[in-house]
Amino acid sequence: MAGKSKRRLAISATETTLSALERNWHMVNSALAGLAEATMASRPNDQSNSIGWLLWHMTRVADRFIHTRLMDAPQLWIKDGWHEKFGMAADPHDFGMGWSLEQVAAWQSPGKDVLVAYFEAVNSANWDYLRSLTASDLERKIYFPAPPDTISIGDALGVLVWDNIAHGGQIAYLRGYYQGMGWQRERRNPRLI
Repeated sequence: MAGKSKRRLAISATETTLSALERNWHMVNSALAGLAEATMASRPNDQSNSIGWLLWHMTRVADRFIHTRLMDAPQLWIKDGWHEKFGMAADPHDFGMGWSLEQVAAWQSPGKDVLVAYFEAVNSANWDYLRSLTASDLERKIYFPAPPDTISIGDALGVLVWDNIAHGGQIAYLRGYYQGMGWQRERRNPRLI
């Protein structure tokens, strides 16, 4: 493939990834706008997660995914001391996956301001990284702990987008569950429609 076409594909792939993530981040920010701390900490039942937990988990996944898997760099969770602000251990592998119902129930939110600040810090760092990707970066194979054991960075970004949108949708759903319909129409970003 010629150099210019390869570069266009890289730009297209990263622009598509960034567009999907940006839309999701905006939806999450809209869902969080004006939401009380008590609502963010509330679980609809003992089998479900709170909005706060989902935001923490989604952000941990993105931080770990980009920094550990794709960049081979320290996670912001540890490097910038976010674990301390959350009152949690500096464990780069703890992101809520596989937690028991008791662990989820015992999780204490550090407060909306800390949750949102961590979400924004990770999104900003991820945005910068994604903007820097070249066509050869997207083709580079990385270890992935599920079959087929290695995937390209481009394919890995598809997994990240899927995870982010799934959890963003859960947050938006819970916003509607607790506060009723119509909240999303009030906070639309016309640039993203």
